[in-house]
Amino acid sequence: MELFQAKDHYIVQSGEKALWCSRKDGSLQVRPATDLLLAWNPICLGLVEGVIGKIQLHTDFAWQLLLIRQKTVVGKLPGEHEVYKITKIAVIPLSEAEPQDLELELCKKHHFGINKTEKITQSPDDSKFLLKTLSQIKCNVAAPIKKKAKEHKEKERLERRLLEELIKMFMDSDSFYYSLTYDLTNSVQRLSASEKKGGSIWRRVDDRFFWNKHMMNDLIKLNDPNADFWIVPIIQGFVQIEELVVNYNESSDDEKSSPETPSQEQCVDDVHPRFLVAIISRRSRHRAGMRYKRRGVDENGNVANYVETEQLIHVHSHTLSFVLARGSVPVFWSQIGYRYNPRPRLDRPEEETTNKFAAHFEEQLKIYKKQVIVSLVDQTGREKIIGDAFLRQVLLYNNPSLTYVTFDFHEHCRGMKFENVQTLTDAISDIITDMKWGWVDQAGEICKQEGIFRVNCMDCLDRTNVVQAAIARVVMEQQLKKLGAMPPEQPLPQKCYRIYQIMWANNGDAISRQYAGTAALKGDFTRTGERKLAGMMKDGYNSANRYYLNRFRDAYRQAVIDPMQGIPVTEDLYSIFNKEKEHEALHKQNQRSQQEQFSLLLQSYMKLLLPDDEKFHGGWAVIDCDPSLIDATHRDVDVLLLLSNCAYYVAYYDDEVDKVNQYERMNLEDLEKIEIGPEPTFFGKPKFTCMRLHYKHNGTSGYFHTLRAVTRNPEEDGKDTLQCIAEMLQLTKQNLGLDVSIVEKKLERKRSKPHEDILGIRSKNQASSSTSLTQENTRGQVQYKTCP
Repeated sequence: MELFQAKDHYIVQSGEKALWCSRKDGSLQVRPATDLLLAWNPICLGLVEGVIGKIQLHTDFAWQLLLIRQKTVVGKLPGEHEVYKITKIAVIPLSEAEPQDLELELCKKHHFGINKTEKITQSPDDSKFLLKTLSQIKCNVAAPIKKKAKEHKEKERLERRLLEELIKMFMDSDSFYYSLTYDLTNSVQRLSASEKKGGSIWRRVDDRFFWNKHMMNDLIKLNDPNADFWIVPIIQGFVQIEELVVNYNESSDDEKSSPETPSQEQCVDDVHPRFLVAIISRRSRHRAGMRYKRRGVDENGNVANYVETEQLIHVHSHTLSFVLARGSVPVFWSQIGYRYNPRPRLDRPEEETTNKFAAHFEEQLKIYKKQVIVSLVDQTGREKIIGDAFLRQVLLYNNPSLTYVTFDFHEHCRGMKFENVQTLTDAISDIITDMKWGWVDQAGEICKQEGIFRVNCMDCLDRTNVVQAAIARVVMEQQLKKLGAMPPEQPLPQKCYRIYQIMWANNGDAISRQYAGTAALKGDFTRTGERKLAGMMKDGYNSANRYYLNRFRDAYRQAVIDPMQGIPVTEDLYSIFNKEKEHEALHKQNQRSQQEQFSLLLQSYMKLLLPDDEKFHGGWAVIDCDPSLIDATHRDVDVLLLLSNCAYYVAYYDDEVDKVNQYERMNLEDLEKIEIGPEPTFFGKPKFTCMRLHYKHNGTSGYFHTLRAVTRNPEEDGKDTLQCIAEMLQLTKQNLGLDVSIVEKKLERKRSKPHEDILGIRSKNQASSSTSLTQENTRGQVQYKTCP
């Protein structure tokens, strides 16, 4: 397709067809290609792959035309249907403003021997208009001009920020897919019914997953068959297609390759049975948005983070499909604020929720006939309030087509034993068998899937993905055995299973990036079948990163998603934009030098305190606010908290000599409990949140450290940082095959027993400072206890 710029229009042309987009009012027209001769001085800007639609990000801004600038082929579905992933987009203002450098591939027909497109020259009428406008501006009063200029600049900056977010949404998340010949919005089972209707693909789509429907609304309203060519349904979600070989003679060769996307070369085989497997996830456009902006159910019965995932198997001429769904708990609930993992709360009473809950499941049962709910929400602790509300609504709804199964994921898989998910799949094996699957061949439909599993946790991300992958694996093995592609008494070959795991892990990462902004936690188990320390450390990073992302970026991402779906933006974006700028300026000013200093300090004491057989996992600057540590009158001691694979260290920093002079080493196996809560005070409201690490010494309890975070902002209480640290301590201890509880409670005002093993750090050269300490000149001066 070629993109032309004329005085009043942008024109997208493909063969004998053309789409005219007005630069004055944003309207779209379908016209014959020959009408290009009627356009004023059209200039070819380059080639595009397709039209996404148009969007107005804010009522203050012009309409924007979204075009597909670059795509990649994901693979081919049965029937030689190519599926594409959008990798780059072009955003063109439907106004008189000049487009930015679009970086389009140049059209050889119009740009032979030319590297850059030419700018359109101004007509004499345009020049007169500019001179007249300039004269009018000079006549205005200076003060209003400055005010308007400032407002205009602020508006431009906000528009630029939202455009950046829009482009990132398409380019960074691997989220948007389309096919010119296959309806990605429908499952194989629904397709077999919809294809009988005939007509263009977009007229047969499942409306829930037609992500760019609102952006194509002008063309849809034309109700013109000539417009059908330009209306290409796009889904947000995930697609991966692989060909696997059932070969039991070939062992899994992890050292050859451990790719994010497996190499096709591994699957070349002419003797053993081979099959195509595809995972297609479709995100609903209803109640779309980011995690802390969209939770629970809305007034129409739509739920947040609703994703239908189809696992498709193709062997010879047979195509088998199994569909699962995930979606937020369909009650009115939320997690308010910018805290790390805010406490969930119910927003409306039970009687106001009942009708919306019923509306959600009436639609679900109309589409899928039966539904088996698998709730992974914790049945104790902070999640219990949501799980209880869900169960109560199911009982009130009392529909025989609804089955409710609970599986407390964290309880059953405690200590990283995620393989215990098999307990669940074994318990529901009869339900899986009775549900069957969709099955078609060249002659038509052979079998129908009767119902679906609706899996959910709180976010419907990490736990949900592990369980969905486990259920889907059971189904796939049943399907392959039914078709004779696998022996009846053997599991899937290890090499095939590894590639299959990678596909489901990639699916989880994609869905998580779309809803939470980061890759899925627990992805290493889905990817490899094992929970590893590297995966836990990555989870710690992703958890903390999710917290930061929800602070400002979620607001912008939501402000982009809403107008895509025709929903007015309700937040004051100008206010958010100014707050973000203030936050960034303050953050950069404070953090640059402090990070450098802390990094040097951390490196020095990591080498100094940790024995060679311990691995460093993390370090934090915190404040020890327990008055009983050194001197009852001396509070708020700066400390370094260091974490290794088997111990944690509390190193006390002496401001007067500018170095650490004492430290304690506690084995992780002696860490009994972690408490987080407001600092203990006699009078007034607590200002900070503290973390209390309870540990045993020589088998005796009663010892603890009370720590609080170093905060950079007076409005912060440090709780978010402490929760991150607590989770890292818990995960590292779980890797030792042990566990430690994290409890949120009001901390008691009490003192620890005197710490027995506070060790001194004495350098031979007492003048050495914290940044000059080295492993060589101090190693012999520190006492050590080796890891158990």
